[in-house]
Amino acid sequence: MTAPATTRRAASPARMPAPPRSKKNLFGLKRREAIAAWLFVAPALIGFIAFYLWPALSGLYYSFTDFDLLTAPEFIGLENYKRLLNDPLFWNALGTTSWYVLINIGLQTVLALGIAVLMQRLTQSMVVRGVVMLPYLIANVIAALVWFYMFDFQFGIVNEIIDGIGLDRVAFFGESEWAIPTVAFINVWRHMGYTALLIFAGLQAIPKDVYEAGAIDGGSELRMFRSITLPLLRPVLAMVLVVTVTGSFQIFDTIAVTTQGGPVNSTRVINYYIFDMAFNRFDFGYGSAMALALFVLLAVFTFVQLRLTRANKSDLG
Repeated sequence: MTAPATTRRAASPARMPAPPRSKKNLFGLKRREAIAAWLFVAPALIGFIAFYLWPALSGLYYSFTDFDLLTAPEFIGLENYKRLLNDPLFWNALGTTSWYVLINIGLQTVLALGIAVLMQRLTQSMVVRGVVMLPYLIANVIAALVWFYMFDFQFGIVNEIIDGIGLDRVAFFGESEWAIPTVAFINVWRHMGYTALLIFAGLQAIPKDVYEAGAIDGGSELRMFRSITLPLLRPVLAMVLVVTVTGSFQIFDTIAVTTQGGPVNSTRVINYYIFDMAFNRFDFGYGSAMALALFVLLAVFTFVQLRLTRANKSDLG
């Protein structure tokens, strides 16, 4: 025979309400939590102020001055920007950078997309993903040095192979028409695996039943790639495009190691021109003006890219 419910409730220990915290303890706890939070955030905040915010604000100020680092900066208003508009080397650097970005983005996106699709269809091996990622783990300077010696006109293995099959040797870094494509190839080789893994992650997010429905409707592999894969990959491709374009406009170390802007300014990209103007000619005011112009250009370019590609919207919904 079971005991009545009222008896069971009476037998169970009564729950005592928790004593209310006094306002003093509550404020003390919040203050301690706030102090702990600021202690955790402080290293990153100090680094941001010291290495990003302060240099950026200083660069903005120096862009309106004549500053050679040895004497105090002299305010000259918009003179650096007027000089920039009439500087043929600046426009040449901007054109050279744009040519490099076009080659780099075109090759890198197509090759990375192909590698990502092959990895998804043929293998899901972590070893293969690690091998694909290996070039990205090599520092830019090391990669540039290795390829610089491999492309050497006299002793490079690439020219030895070209000579061995009966063709004329190529001055990859010594001829204007070859220099920028060669630099772009080095950076495509290094970044292609990283980009492929980003696209591969996007492919993994596409539901398999979409492909199964396409196969039932008789769609070929090429048709499904064009009508299913590419549209559903649009947000990932847009993100890859923005990151790659922004990174490509900042090309510097490969140029500094291999060509140093030559031959005849054919590889003098905008970042190398800023470095040359500031640290070789000590014209920090003009270099800061060019850096600010590059920042504005990249901000506008990124905003237009995001709007055109609708990067924040997915077709999977």
